[in-house]
Amino acid sequence: MVFKSAGFVSGLLFALMVVSCNSVYTPKPRGYFSISFPEKKYEVFDQPGFPYTFEYPVYAKVVRDTSFFGDAPENPWWINVNFPQFAGTIYISYKQIGAYTLDKLVNDAYNMTNKHSIKAYSIDDSLITTPNNVHGVFFKVGGDVATANQFYLTDSVKNFLRGALYFDTTPNQDSLKPVNDFLREDMAHMVNTFKWKKS
Repeated sequence: MVFKSAGFVSGLLFALMVVSCNSVYTPKPRGYFSISFPEKKYEVFDQPGFPYTFEYPVYAKVVRDTSFFGDAPENPWWINVNFPQFAGTIYISYKQIGAYTLDKLVNDAYNMTNKHSIKAYSIDDSLITTPNNVHGVFFKVGGDVATANQFYLTDSVKNFLRGALYFDTTPNQDSLKPVNDFLREDMAHMVNTFKWKKS
C-alpha cells in the first residue's frame, strides 16, 4: 500500500510537470508611473541687483542658494530653480570673469560634466549663441548619471553662469527620461530668453 501511494504521487508530480511545461509564459515589461505634465507657461526672473534675467516656468520656484557644500556661496547671485512636483532642481552658479579667467571657468564646466563619464555612455555638447549676446554650451549626458542636462553661459568679457539639473532620487535614465525631456525644453527656454544686465 505504501509503495502504491508513492508511485501514485510520483506519477501525479510527473503529470503536473508535463502539463506545466506546455503552458505559455509571457513576462510583463517593466513599467513606471505615469506622469502628468503641466502646461508650458513662463514668467520673468528679474530681481534687483542681479546681473542677469531670464524666463522660467510658472510651475517652478526660484530661491536664493544659501549653501554650497556647507559653505556660503561666493556671491549672492547663486540661485536654485526648484521643480517641487518632479523633485528636481536646476542649480545655477554665477562668477565674474576677472576674479577667474574665462579659460579656467570653461575648463571647470567641462571637467564637471566629464566627471559623469564613468556612468555615461554619451556626452553631447551643443554651442549656444543667442541674439542677446549670450554664448555657451549645452551638455546632454546619456546614461544613469546624476545630471543629464547642464549648460554654461557667458558674454566672454565679464559674466559666467553655469546651470545643472539634478533630481532628488537615484539616477535611472529610463524612469527619468520623460521628466528630463520635459525640463530640457524649459532649460532651452531659459537659455534663449537669458540676458545679461548692463551694469
